[in-house]
Amino acid sequence: MPNRSLEFALLGCLALLWGSSYFWIALALPTIPPATLIAIRVLSAAFALLVIMLATGFRMPLDGRSWRLFFIQSLVNSTGPWLLLAWGQQYAGTAVSSVLNSTSPLWVFVFSWVLMSAGQRPGARQLAGALLGFGGIVLIVGVGALEDLGQNLVAQLAVLMGAVLYGIAALQGRLFAGMAPIVTATGTLICSSLVLVPMSLVIDRPWQLTPDTTGLVSALVLGLVCTALAFLIYFRLLSTLGPMGTASQAYLRSGVGVVLGVVFLSERLELATFAGICLAIFGVVLINWPREQTHKRNKV
Repeated sequence: MPNRSLEFALLGCLALLWGSSYFWIALALPTIPPATLIAIRVLSAAFALLVIMLATGFRMPLDGRSWRLFFIQSLVNSTGPWLLLAWGQQYAGTAVSSVLNSTSPLWVFVFSWVLMSAGQRPGARQLAGALLGFGGIVLIVGVGALEDLGQNLVAQLAVLMGAVLYGIAALQGRLFAGMAPIVTATGTLICSSLVLVPMSLVIDRPWQLTPDTTGLVSALVLGLVCTALAFLIYFRLLSTLGPMGTASQAYLRSGVGVVLGVVFLSERLELATFAGICLAIFGVVLINWPREQTHKRNKV
């Protein structure tokens, strides 16, 4: 049995890494356009993981089935969602995008009910946790953000589709249960690089760009820390906490952004925002509450 305390700590770490990625993206975008920034992100992460993997004795599989799975996972876990979010957020608005992008645990619940057997499906407690966590996100972002729903509909649907793909990715990740997380992460990021690097060459002509030091450092932090390290944790958690437990980190990301703003930007923590953070954390706890605890109580 995995150490639950360690897995919850890793879940919080994953939320911190992916929640802080918006900060590094904001620093890099003034001198590095989106397509090139995403390409640097996946390419640097793939290269770093490949070096570590080879140094530690792991080897990439050579069979076609594994690489087909890697490619599909790259489409639903990085290439697709990142491109959809990068385009949609420009027109949908940051607040609405944050709400829509945090719906991935709800999609995991829906897909689990449709695709998984009765014994593997999440229960009422997981549904309650998903709904409470989503409510917490609405409070964190601000209820007023919902007033913009329906405006710029195509862009908002693009952001929502990114969350849908994250939900599919969490379930798809179960197929890599027999692989080491570093192998799965490396294979997925290599496939993403094969799509995103040529795309950036065509769209941005990066050899003509003149990024500043802040942009380059931010892009490397985004790739090496917020992607390479985060993917290692992500694929480990899929095998320990499961798809819905891993997806629940989406509810913690907004809280991470608020805390970073309070600590580094001297922003004020509003009561509604604090309540939203507490509600989101409570939702995550409900989602990840081990089923065996419930069985034991029923026997007492």
